[in-house]
Amino acid sequence: MLHKTRGIVLKTTLYSESSVVVQIFTEKFGIQSYMINGVKKPKAKIKMNMLQALHLVDMVVYHKTNTSIQRISELRPSPVFRSIPYDILKSTIVLFLNEVLYKSIRQQHTDENIFDYIFNAISWFDETGEVNPSFHLAFLLKLSRFLGFAPSTQTKSDQSYFDLQEGEFKSLPPVHPYFIQKNEAALFISLFITPFEKLNEIKMDNTTRRLILDKILIYYTLHTASFGEIKSHQVLEEVLS
Repeated sequence: MLHKTRGIVLKTTLYSESSVVVQIFTEKFGIQSYMINGVKKPKAKIKMNMLQALHLVDMVVYHKTNTSIQRISELRPSPVFRSIPYDILKSTIVLFLNEVLYKSIRQQHTDENIFDYIFNAISWFDETGEVNPSFHLAFLLKLSRFLGFAPSTQTKSDQSYFDLQEGEFKSLPPVHPYFIQKNEAALFISLFITPFEKLNEIKMDNTTRRLILDKILIYYTLHTASFGEIKSHQVLEEVLS
């Protein structure tokens, strides 16, 4: 049976000389794997450049329950990216976010809230003119709300430490090393609560931005099973420096 659904491309793996298996986070079915044949042929209906990291697509798919690999009847970019593929900073940020998303989103069922958040955030990022170098930090902290480990924003005057393991402020430093002190914690929470269009109001130098990113990745590691090591942030740091 054919179904229409929107999708977010997560990972494309070569299967043969002209075929690939693509993992796509779909609005209707969660994360699914699709076999696509002939993507490298000159007259291919679905081409490789449509299957890049975090590309947003409209699809018509065949869906069978209890089947590990599905099939696609139609696929087209929607919206067509205007800037991400052509802007080195934007494309590097998207590649980094794609790696984190691939390691942290496991839904093989419908989750419209997470889907809508990612779809709308990436659409906004493509359309915005000036690239804010803290977009990826805010994106991941806001995503944590949908993944079930949003940081608590409640704090008292004597609470100067943010416990990454507990996700809340504390008066005394935790016995473990996974915490942030007052100034960095304030930035951490500001990135979480500030809308994307107002991120320019948050001032950070590159050193502080790298520190916050490291803490966010620790935060994800503590709260996401089998998160593992993220490698693309090293490339991202070089581009942002």
